[in-house]
Amino acid sequence: MTGEGKASDILGQIPKDKGLPPVHLWNPDFCGDIDMRIARDGTWYYLGTPIGRKPMVRLFSTILRRDGDDYFLVTPVEKVGIRVDDAPFVAVSMQVEGEGEGQVLRFISNVDDQAEAGPEHPLRVHTCADTGEPAPYLLMRSNLEALIHRNVFYQLVDLAVPRMLEGQSWLGVWSHGQFYPLGRAD
Repeated sequence: MTGEGKASDILGQIPKDKGLPPVHLWNPDFCGDIDMRIARDGTWYYLGTPIGRKPMVRLFSTILRRDGDDYFLVTPVEKVGIRVDDAPFVAVSMQVEGEGEGQVLRFISNVDDQAEAGPEHPLRVHTCADTGEPAPYLLMRSNLEALIHRNVFYQLVDLAVPRMLEGQSWLGVWSHGQFYPLGRAD
């Protein structure tokens, strides 16, 4: 059987409406690293070649787990290491409901996961010490983050409102009653 046929068989066995597998409960033996990488732009590579089939990428994303700084694909019987350049997901779109402190921001990732920024899915901005460039992230699930795409970040900036935090003026956004600073107002 070809690799493509085998992948189709696996995809056909995954329940469509059962949610994500409980990878946090699985503790199989580590089987080594494989040549799989998730690039900063969210593209998945196997043996240096992009994986072009979105259902295959989605399947792999459902068995992804992060332990410490390491990423693994985990099944009940094996655990293999993969490389992640930055964050495993990219938030590619955002929906806004409401306004002010009652506003809710819903993000959709490149693998069709959805998360609303709030206590369970905090939003953070890391500023690169060398370049001063902001890199915004959202916790999508468990301890897996999504890098917020530049276009989506511009939408966040358009929604930003000022707020004083610890004696300094910041610009940020509200979601589920939480204020998330994007950057200093000065």
